[in-house]
Amino acid sequence: MMTRRNVLASSLALSATAGLGAAPTRAGRLKQSVSRWCYQNIPLDDLCAAAARMGLQGIDLLQPGEYETPRRHGLRCTMGYAADNMTIPNGLNRRENHDAIEKAFRVGIPQAAKAGVPNVIAFSGNRRGMSDEEGAANAVIGLNRIKRIAEDNDVTICIELLNSKVDHADYMADHTAWGVRVAQEVASPHVKLLYDIYHMQIMEGDLIATIRKNIKWIGHFHTGGVPGRHNLDDTQEVNWQAVARSVADLKFQGYFAHEFVPVGDPLTALAQAVKTCTV
Repeated sequence: MMTRRNVLASSLALSATAGLGAAPTRAGRLKQSVSRWCYQNIPLDDLCAAAARMGLQGIDLLQPGEYETPRRHGLRCTMGYAADNMTIPNGLNRRENHDAIEKAFRVGIPQAAKAGVPNVIAFSGNRRGMSDEEGAANAVIGLNRIKRIAEDNDVTICIELLNSKVDHADYMADHTAWGVRVAQEVASPHVKLLYDIYHMQIMEGDLIATIRKNIKWIGHFHTGGVPGRHNLDDTQEVNWQAVARSVADLKFQGYFAHEFVPVGDPLTALAQAVKTCTV
């Protein structure tokens, strides 16, 4: 699943130990974490040690075999891959995928629960000529088959919202309204949305109002500077402190995970993002 992202190794190939001696950042009101795939050149143990020093609470997007590593550093995996047979192009919007997805989640969700992983990721799949209405109806059917597994194990299935304009052409869950419709119809506290701020800024903008309106259906956040999915700094257009403050003001209890490809020293970029979003 690491290959679902096209990562330029040159942007990541920097010192794995930079920033490990920095003083811990105050926690703030958001539970911040960081996505593993953005730091592939840093050994996971070293990334966990650095994250703990920065005041982060976990590591996002780990495989089951990696779930225990963050625990050695007082962290947790904040979102896991529990169904490798569900990919960005091939997801819940096609009924022919449901049997395999259910089979995978029957193993993967209890495995996540045992390791203390609160969330697992899910994808709508690509349209391939299918209408959004048909795809939403199919996704509801698929999620209704697996929601009890999530409920029984106290794990939340998060459907990721992605842009279809720049990164994931033809992806169906490319607007908040589609995801909210699906989550509403499934009507389970353990089926929510992964609201990726980078992707939704590209597709919709109007971030703060959209988040406020739909916070009930959002279980997890991802960050990333727009344009380019790089550092949360003054080279991009999102006011991250305002967004983070708005999420915190809503008393959001999930995780706010950094998912950007760092430019410059990777851990310095991550530490700056943590500081920016500590509200």
